[in-house]
Amino acid sequence: QVQLVESGGGLVQPGGSLRLSCAASGSIFAIYAMGWYRQPPGKQRELVATITSAGTTNYADSVKGRFTISRDNAKNTVYLQTNSLRPEDTAVYYCNAIITQYARPRSEYWGHGTQVTVSS
Repeated sequence: QVQLVESGGGLVQPGGSLRLSCAASGSIFAIYAMGWYRQPPGKQRELVATITSAGTTNYADSVKGRFTISRDNAKNTVYLQTNSLRPEDTAVYYCNAIITQYARPRSEYWGHGTQVTVSS
């Protein structure tokens, strides 16, 4: 069984920063792409950023220049540094990963989410 556990969410004032973390655990053979998605109140889930095992990154236009995704392959962990936060960044942030377990096909996994609220 594979688990993704997020941490680092919270309440922050506009212009502030938060660092989100997501650790994958379980019987993992390999992790391919990892990423962050978010679901604002009353809206659909949307892509925030992704990173491949080789370190290639992709960002939503709305967060380019403010958010940075990174990963520590030795720790099976992906991070999202969020800077210059705006009220419209308020959402539940979900971790996503494409993982191969031993003797099982590649599958997509999701964390349970961490709340980020940007408000004064």
